[in-house]
Amino acid sequence: MTTQTTNQVMPLFNLGRTVATPDALLAMKGLKIPPNLLLIRHHCGDWGDLDQDDQEANNEALENSTRIFSAYEIGDVTFWVITEADRSSTWILLPEEY
Repeated sequence: MTTQTTNQVMPLFNLGRTVATPDALLAMKGLKIPPNLLLIRHHCGDWGDLDQDDQEANNEALENSTRIFSAYEIGDVTFWVITEADRSSTWILLPEEY
């Protein structure tokens, strides 16, 4: 029997309802970034441009059901993706909208 390898990464948690603010959607459109790209990265544990402490906090959040936060710097725009502690919703927004 042979084993196959894949580059597919599995989702780590429930996103709940996904929402993006109008300004975040406008910025993504201007940069030609589909919203699902940021959601997929976040959902699969690519926390983006966070320091080691924040990445470790997200890894712990997978175990203790606290808020999960990712930040992605694309061009001159930073996007935040936040999943609520109860996993009821995930938001894409710009830092100035928080």
